[in-house]
Amino acid sequence: MRRSGPAGSAGDRHWRGSARLAVSCALVFCAMSVVVDWDAGSLSPLRALLWITLSAAVCAVLLPPWVTAGPGWLAVRTPCRRQVIHTDTLTAVRQYDGVSSHLVLRDVHGHRLELDPRTFAANPLLWHELDTGVRRSLRRGTLRQGADVVERMGHRIDDETVQAVLRASGLS
Repeated sequence: MRRSGPAGSAGDRHWRGSARLAVSCALVFCAMSVVVDWDAGSLSPLRALLWITLSAAVCAVLLPPWVTAGPGWLAVRTPCRRQVIHTDTLTAVRQYDGVSSHLVLRDVHGHRLELDPRTFAANPLLWHELDTGVRRSLRRGTLRQGADVVERMGHRIDDETVQAVLRASGLS
């Protein structure tokens, strides 16, 4: 199995499929736009460049963030930037629910990271790295806010895992 991160790191195992979908949608958008413009007889090199640029923007918007984790760190890479947080020196963990649920992590170095909590439910190795880092932060006394958020999230992930195992085994 190939890894794209440093040795001992875990990554989002569903990212490649989501990235393929984003690229496919952008390519379909580009092809349809060029074909419709060509059929209308108004396709020019400048308009083709416009459609390609818009397709690249669609791909950038749809492309999910690449989440990786290792001992003591969690990183999120988007097309524009890369954010890293030290999970073993966290100061706060907050979860905001609503239309777009997201988890906000802060460490003692002033770094802030925002990501979708469903990423952890779908990737047990990422969850393990975060949970281990949170436990280290609690032991060191740096985590002042949010231990209950992580505990609730852990229970929710465990419950979802149990339900999936029961469904797969035919007991549910």
